[in-house]
Formats: sequence, C-alpha cells, structure tokens
Amino acid sequence: MPPRIPFRPRQSLGQNFLHDPNMVTKIVETLDAPPDAHVVEIGAGTGALTAALADRYKRLTAIEIDERAATVLRQKVPGVDVRQQDVREVDWAELAAGEPVHVISNTPYHLSTEILFALLEQRQHIEEAVLTMQKEVAERIVASPGTKDYGAPSVLVQLFAQPEYKFSVSRHVFTPQPDVTSAVLHVHFESSAEPADLALDDVRPYVQAAFNQRRKMLRNSLSRWTKDRGIELPNDWGRKRAEALSPNDFAALARFLRQENRSPSA
Repeated sequence: MPPRIPFRPRQSLGQNFLHDPNMVTKIVETLDAPPDAHVVEIGAGTGALTAALADRYKRLTAIEIDERAATVLRQKVPGVDVRQQDVREVDWAELAAGEPVHVISNTPYHLSTEILFALLEQRQHIEEAVLTMQKEVAERIVASPGTKDYGAPSVLVQLFAQPEYKFSVSRHVFTPQPDVTSAVLHVHFESSAEPADLALDDVRPYVQAAFNQRRKMLRNSLSRWTKDRGIELPNDWGRKRAEALSPNDFAALARFLRQENRSPSA
C-alpha cells in the first residue's frame, strides 16, 4: 500500500509522487553521475527520489516550488540543500559553479517540454538529465524523420543533445495515479554531433515554422524566408515537407539561409 502523503497534492502543480521503491532505484540508477558529482533534483516532492539520491551523492540539491514539500524534505533529508524555488527561475550558472551538474526529475506533465527546453538552453552547465515524463512526450523527443511523432521538439533536442528513451513507467507507481503512462528519458547534453556554428535560436524559427504547417511544402511554410524573397532552397528541400528533413538537414537549412543574409529576424 502506498505511503500516506503528508499534504494534499495540488493539481495545479501536477503533483504525482513516486512511491514504488523498485522504480525509484531503477530511475536513480539511470544517472551516469559518478559519486562525487553534483546532482540536482527538480520537483523533489515528498522525497522518494531524494532519499535514494542522498545515499549515493554527497552533493545533492533539491529544487521544490511547494513550501509544504520543501518543509517535508528538510526534515526527511536534512543533509540535502533544499531550495524552495520555481525551476524556471534557477540560475544554472550559479548552481553549476563551473562544473556541469547532473539533473534528475519526476517532471510535472504540463511542464515536461518547458523544463526540457530550459535545460537545453543551459546545456553548457548540465552534463545529463534523467527525466520522468508523459510517455507520448518522450516518444516525440526521440522520434525519427518520416514518422507521425517527429516534430519540432524531435529536431531541436536531437540536434543539440542526445536523447534516449529508457523505459516505460506504470501509472500505478504514483500517488495519486495519473491518467497516462510515463517514461524515463535520458538526455546527454554533451553531444559530439552538436553544430558548433549554430545556436538553438539560429535553427528554432525555421523548425517551428515548418512544423506549424507540416502539411505544406517547405517553400510555402518557410515562404517568409524563401519564396517571398525569391530564394530557392537547395537539395530540392523546397518541395519537401518538414518531416522529410533530418535534424542535420535543418542545421544545413539554417546555415544556407544565414549565408543568404536572411536571418529569422529580418
């Protein structure tokens, strides 16, 4: 029987707390962090993951927005640096202090993508992230070109990191039980394939525009930067749809349009 939660979960915060010890161990063991690493847990909740992490890592920071949960955490794991804070306001440079951190989180479903992209933006300060999220979201992140799940998140995360779908997580290991199945996504932010000459925002406008009108050919969905200015895309890309281009193709597309002096802000 799941342990009693010491306070009423708030739906507005997407609180679904892990209670299964076997699943806790499996998720924690997905981290590649060495024993002396600085581990940061996002949304620590009632501390199921936190307690297991504290047994392995001396440098552990727990980020928790709910003051009730933060109070429970300080009592349960007194040696952990518990910070009552919105993860979207974290200063990752200050937290990392020159040494990339390792992140783990049972992410609120409604913030999974936002948190992932916040980490992607700060990837120079983060070594890896182990994120429990809605299964469908994880599947979209790792989707291949030409599949129905392939979209803007797939392109951007795969271009600037290395995401890997690890395993599914039953709804029965949470209290309260969510209405969906979850999955664990492991993201390495040190990617040898990352384009050194491009920033995330150099590529994002084209990717988002292409997938916002994914049924259109790229010469139409990207007409702001192509057809309207008399620019013909190379490699017959103009006659293709967004799902036909790989992440590396989108990087090449961004380089081409930049070379043509047609920046997204122009």
